[in-house]
Amino acid sequence: MSDGVVIVGAGHAGVQAAASLREEGFAGPVTLVGDENELPYHKPPLSKAFLKEAEAKPQVLRAEAFYTGAGIALRFGERVVGIDRAARRLELAGGGRLGFDRLILATGSRPRSLPLAGGDLAGIFSLRTVADARAIREHAAGAADVVVLGGGFIGLEIAATLAAGGRRVTVVEAQARLLGRAVAPFISAHVAGRLAAGGVRLLMQTTVERLEGSAGRVAAVVTSAGERVAAEMVLVGVGAVPVTELAESAGLATGNGIRVDAQMRSSVPEILAIGDAVNYRHWQSGTDVRLESVQNATDQARLAARTITGREEPYMAVPWFWSDIGDMKLQMVGLPGAGDRTVVAGDAAENRFSVFHYQGPVLTAIESVNRPADHMLGRKMLAAGFSPTPEQAAGGELKEIIARWQQTAAGAAAE
Repeated sequence: MSDGVVIVGAGHAGVQAAASLREEGFAGPVTLVGDENELPYHKPPLSKAFLKEAEAKPQVLRAEAFYTGAGIALRFGERVVGIDRAARRLELAGGGRLGFDRLILATGSRPRSLPLAGGDLAGIFSLRTVADARAIREHAAGAADVVVLGGGFIGLEIAATLAAGGRRVTVVEAQARLLGRAVAPFISAHVAGRLAAGGVRLLMQTTVERLEGSAGRVAAVVTSAGERVAAEMVLVGVGAVPVTELAESAGLATGNGIRVDAQMRSSVPEILAIGDAVNYRHWQSGTDVRLESVQNATDQARLAARTITGREEPYMAVPWFWSDIGDMKLQMVGLPGAGDRTVVAGDAAENRFSVFHYQGPVLTAIESVNRPADHMLGRKMLAAGFSPTPEQAAGGELKEIIARWQQTAAGAAAE
């Protein structure tokens, strides 16, 4: 009897892989294994809407009836501790075993730890799961002073949410600007300005010396400059690391993630990997990347399902991402770090603008703040390989420009 496909990880990537296998006509057994006792849920709202309302519940990715109807077996509350490659079998924490013909690792990432004196005090949190979000929400209800360590997306989303709810929030960031590894300096400066106007205190180029407590609970953050910042709770958001222990113990090739080819196969062909834990050669930049986004997770999941069902296609999805930080909807498409020139369109004073990134004459990415039309057009342009000139991008007539280009391209194809 066939063991079918087993998927380890029940986040966005794992659930989409299970669904896509059925959509692609895979008729064998499909088993989804997750270590949480929850129906799989959307992760992005956990740092925003979920924290605002005490009774908010996680938004499930698929209703339970979907899994039943699609014949997808659910193994929740199960932790996989080993992969027996020779026997094609998973070892479970409770002593059980689960066979597979093909295996998909969708193990995701975990918050990066920040070893600090006082790090064992109560009131220190990081965010990965809905259980983490519940704990943050419950603790924040009684906290007046909050310190966020790290100026990345998760940290800033939480900082803006809690500040809007009336807390005194301080963000401590070691680098010279917020979101320094992810966005253009113009975006960083704008986000910093809006957060500061909303009451968030920003300590830039500052590290933490230690955490101080009272009665076993955190009470203050002491910075490298010697300042003591009151803190009834501390949120650690200093990035994420890929969960690769299973892959490493099974002898799969790793390096800043599980290494995969263009079809999402690991160095062991019957084992595929997708999502935040994966490192792959990007078709656009020609460099090895590991992307942490819902889009990347779900697109790789769809491709993995096609690989398993015999459709050999390379992964060439255009990466895109979004983040809601206070009153800023930041949307990104492409790889901003690949360019050598930027052009700004729109009005930052109105909190509506886009930054276009170019490598020579080629458009490589667009970052938009409250300009969703630019983002959607950017996804179309990058997928089609079309680059408006920098002057055209700054002029704000992209819809008309791309329409004319599409008409020209259609006419040429008809000849």
